[in-house]
Amino acid sequence: MLYHLLFPLHVDYSFFNVFRYITFRTIYAAITALLLCFVLGPWLIRELGAHQIGQTIRRDGPERHLAKEGTPTMGGLLIVLATVIPTLLWANLGNTYIWIAVFVTVGFGTIGFVDDYKKIIRKDSKGLSARRKFLSQLALAGVAATLIYLDIGIQPKVSIPFFKKLNPSLGVFYIPFVILVIVGASNAVNLTDGLDGLAIGPSIISAGTYMMFAYLAGHIKIANYLQIQYVPGAGELTIFCGAMAGAGIGFLWYNTYPAQVFMGDTGSLSIGAALGVVAVMVKQEIVLVLVGGVFVMEALSVILQVYSYKTTRKRIFRMAPIHHHFELKGWAEPKIIVRFWIISIILALLAISTLKIR
Repeated sequence: MLYHLLFPLHVDYSFFNVFRYITFRTIYAAITALLLCFVLGPWLIRELGAHQIGQTIRRDGPERHLAKEGTPTMGGLLIVLATVIPTLLWANLGNTYIWIAVFVTVGFGTIGFVDDYKKIIRKDSKGLSARRKFLSQLALAGVAATLIYLDIGIQPKVSIPFFKKLNPSLGVFYIPFVILVIVGASNAVNLTDGLDGLAIGPSIISAGTYMMFAYLAGHIKIANYLQIQYVPGAGELTIFCGAMAGAGIGFLWYNTYPAQVFMGDTGSLSIGAALGVVAVMVKQEIVLVLVGGVFVMEALSVILQVYSYKTTRKRIFRMAPIHHHFELKGWAEPKIIVRFWIISIILALLAISTLKIR
């Protein structure tokens, strides 16, 4: 909105020429997101507490979590608002990729909101049934995948890390592949959200990494130099990622140990889906496994645990997802959180290195 209102003024006032630069708008989108969190955060936490929208703690989990009973949840509303509003303010709204990213973020956030609402406000412990939640995710991801596939700016090719000339084209099968990436990323972040600040830390790091990928993919000279797929218009997603990183940092202010608010499914499902759809649109789909390695590790720990128990009646971990395993081994919660953040930073650096190591 600001881009469309102020950039045309550069004809008469040269100062407004700064609005043409993606880097300038990304910085201020991140700052706007951060300020929104600082302004809206305390109010939202008070309202959630006043309406008794508090977290219910599983009785079969670590005992130390029982003290968190009643902590305000559904704080993901703050993340969604602080991502979408700055994006709409600072991005070029004529860009299709921006609208797809916003659609996916709001759509998955809505699924998470309905699930949280049923569980917490309606006191329905099951929330949305697993089937309805999964089908809703597939439907939303399917719409996004179809829009991406039909867009002439994005080819149905998959970039393979460390191999610059290996870009297999999936044709129409690119649609189910995109659905898999979006839904998989969304649920992986959801499984990671179990400790104070555990999910939002790697989310910030991942958003920052894809902020760089988006800028590179949308810059024809740099993309050609690095021999990565150039996606016309994808550079605007830098602003979206910047807003998401800023929103994440702002939310972490309240979610850091001991948390004043939890994101709930409203936040975790929307963050994961946003990262997934951006990864697809900037043609760094497979690298998401590396960038979001902490999320992948958490999801795999659940899959392996379930498979092992169903086939052998034995558990691989003391409890899944894997962060609970370390809790039951006696690790302090802040230690687990910070170590997972460190792992996430290392993985992000490795992902960035794939731009040159080929």
